[in-house]
Amino acid sequence: MTADPRWRIRATRYLYQSKWFDLRQDDITLPGGDDITYTFVEHPGYAMVLPITRLDEAVMVDVYRHPLKKTSFECPAGGLDGNSPETTAIRELEEETGYVASELLPLGSFDGGPGSSNENFSLFLAPNVVPGGKVAHENTEQITVRLVPIADLVADALAGKLDGGPTTLCVLLAAASGHLDVSLSTRRRSAG
Repeated sequence: MTADPRWRIRATRYLYQSKWFDLRQDDITLPGGDDITYTFVEHPGYAMVLPITRLDEAVMVDVYRHPLKKTSFECPAGGLDGNSPETTAIRELEEETGYVASELLPLGSFDGGPGSSNENFSLFLAPNVVPGGKVAHENTEQITVRLVPIADLVADALAGKLDGGPTTLCVLLAAASGHLDVSLSTRRRSAG
């Protein structure tokens, strides 16, 4: 999609810049002639992956999120850092959990906060992941790995019990894609 040329940008300045995001401010003349100042976050984007083991367990992470002042239950995810979403998803899965994916199925790409940011995130499903990779947490990542039966995870997503919108969307899209056997997971859990 291209920019609307009727939104004429007269000036651009950066109020803050970091390796994670920039805070940009544009002076704009709107199509109706009004002049405004629009401030938004420029973000390089991120990838998120729902990893599933051969035993129909999701490999999830509990990670402390300072802006929320709490630990958040999430799918593994990370910033693109100039890499493709696919490369990022595979890298973050291994670095955050120690699990390795041999297959990655795309679930879609979405705008994270279109009124306040240009952030875009890509979601993936990684079936049949196995342990054996090298964990490499960043100093800001206090992460605990949790294996969760996929049926329980889908039920929690449907009940609105998961912490973040992207994680919930990832779980529900994976369930709707037909790539998850939720009934098998439920039977296995009930039989145990």
